[in-house]
Amino acid sequence: MAAARATAEAFPGTVLAVDAMGGDNAPSVVLEGVAAALEADPALKIVLCGPDEVVTPFAANHERCEAHVTTQVIDMGEHPARAVRQKKDSSIVVGCRLVKEGQAAGFFSAGSTGACLAAATLVVGRVKGVQRPALAMPLPAPSHPVLLCDVGANADCKPAYLVQFARMAGIYAERILGIPNPRIGLLNIGEEEEKGNDLAIKTHALMAKQVPGFAGNAEGRDILTGDFDVVVCDGFTGNVTLKTIEGTSKVLFKMVKEAMMSSAKAKIGALALKSELYELKDRMSADTYGGAPLLGCKGAVVVGHGSSNAKAVKNGILVTARAARENVSEIIAQTLAGSDASNSEQVE
Repeated sequence: MAAARATAEAFPGTVLAVDAMGGDNAPSVVLEGVAAALEADPALKIVLCGPDEVVTPFAANHERCEAHVTTQVIDMGEHPARAVRQKKDSSIVVGCRLVKEGQAAGFFSAGSTGACLAAATLVVGRVKGVQRPALAMPLPAPSHPVLLCDVGANADCKPAYLVQFARMAGIYAERILGIPNPRIGLLNIGEEEEKGNDLAIKTHALMAKQVPGFAGNAEGRDILTGDFDVVVCDGFTGNVTLKTIEGTSKVLFKMVKEAMMSSAKAKIGALALKSELYELKDRMSADTYGGAPLLGCKGAVVVGHGSSNAKAVKNGILVTARAARENVSEIIAQTLAGSDASNSEQVE
């Protein structure tokens, strides 16, 4: 263990492991993103995991980057848990192992979400008391991002799981997104506490007792208004919601672009609003937030979108570093240990 921690102890800043082979456009965009992150954060060191021909030349030409050669890659279409167990020298598994061994404070990958979840859970391990780690995704809102949790890690949930998602997401919203005393909502089909299916009704009752900042049910139309800072749901619902928002955003911007190009008068108006439109597009882009943190693991683990570009990789690495520096996983452990949310009344 002492040898494993040598890299982290030798560097006074934050050491992160990064999967060089993660994403549809890897390794080129990953390398570009790593270079940008290193330039933006002088207190950051990257342990780049991947094939020798990819990571060694890059590390040789970039200060504060160390190559960690791996011989296997987990492809997007592989069965996540099986691939993690069979490909122990893959860039995803090795990156997570570096976190477990203390050689890195966090791990970022834009590779297979399922494989990242499996490796983080099986290799890095869960915070004591966490029943299910959850993926949280920042979404654009008028004043500050809204955190949606879970967005795909747990398709089937119990009320007690959602209570923990709420507590963990509340900590992340406060420490990383900078939202004091976040208002937490439960995604539902109505604002009344008796609305929804059996899971929603039982979860509402439990969250009202055990979640500081719980502000009741949030309907789908409330997610992006900023009325709630955190919106909690099961991973199936969250994933559908996230992809619906992403798809709507793309279609909306396409329609706006077509409208702006429809006539000479519209083109003049588009030219006048060019900078504002680019700013709006940037705020709505998932690339701005870099990825979804996996809350409940022993370390900072952030999973980027498979289609991540260099900007998304850079931002994903930077948010991983911030989560590591803020000790989010340790605060989650202390919060859960100091509460009886895991051991008191459980609603099945």
